[in-house]
Amino acid sequence: MTYALLILLFIVFIVLFSSFVTVSQGTIAVVTVFGKYRRQLSPGLNFKIPLIEMIHSRISIQNRSVELSFQAVTQDQANVYFKAMLLYSVLNHDEETIKNVAFKFVDATNLMQALIRTIEGSIRAYVATQNQANVLAQRNEIVLHVKEQIDKVLESWGYHLQDLQLNDITFDEEIMRSMSRVVASNNLKAAAENEGQALLITKTKGAEADGNAIKIAAAAEREAAQLRGQGIALFRAEVAHGMSKAAQEMEEANLDISVILFTMWTESIKHFAENSDGNVIFLDGSTEGMNKTMKEMMAMQLEKKKQ
Repeated sequence: MTYALLILLFIVFIVLFSSFVTVSQGTIAVVTVFGKYRRQLSPGLNFKIPLIEMIHSRISIQNRSVELSFQAVTQDQANVYFKAMLLYSVLNHDEETIKNVAFKFVDATNLMQALIRTIEGSIRAYVATQNQANVLAQRNEIVLHVKEQIDKVLESWGYHLQDLQLNDITFDEEIMRSMSRVVASNNLKAAAENEGQALLITKTKGAEADGNAIKIAAAAEREAAQLRGQGIALFRAEVAHGMSKAAQEMEEANLDISVILFTMWTESIKHFAENSDGNVIFLDGSTEGMNKTMKEMMAMQLEKKKQ
């Protein structure tokens, strides 16, 4: 009797102990009764009817990620290789959502297979409508297209696509080499155009500077010539004024005006001698030459008086 009581108490203890269920944070437990959905248990300590209610599955409501690697073909028959990161989670905590997550697929492996193949198919369908030159520039467009295509499908499974990142997009080695050559040639073309523009600007500025220098030099030369002409005119005016005054004084003193001419003649010869710097100047220094020159100068003077 004592042994039977102990066994009974042990069985009761086991049953009572199995009635308490601990659900981890970030997880929801799905409870079934004879294989049919009954309710869900929230995180923490929960009670279930022993031997009747069973824990069918524990569903994580945290974000989950998976890496994808697959190949697609563009419209112009170029192979494109993708490496992507998929971030997804349970849509919400509603009962219908939890039932879809728990019973839509046999296990997590089948869910993951369907999810990956759906995303790969959506990306392949989009890439098939694009040329290889456009694929690299349409990374964001591909992501938006995938989200639009599969959001409704995932919602029917009880999941939501949080994010899709295309981390790496590559082509066949030959295509990559040709693309590198295209980029290099474009860079060389841009460099040549920039160098040509710089050379053109340099030459233009140089030509403008030369033109301005010529203009400045011409203006300076013109001004100098004007000053020289004015100086010569002033010199001649002063000489004429001096000669006129000297002639007047000579006449008032009853002296011969030819003395002025003789003085100018001798001073001119002296000036030639002092400033010739070795140059040879031929002058008729004879008395006859002097008389001839004096007569010519006096004749010019008399002619001016007659006028």
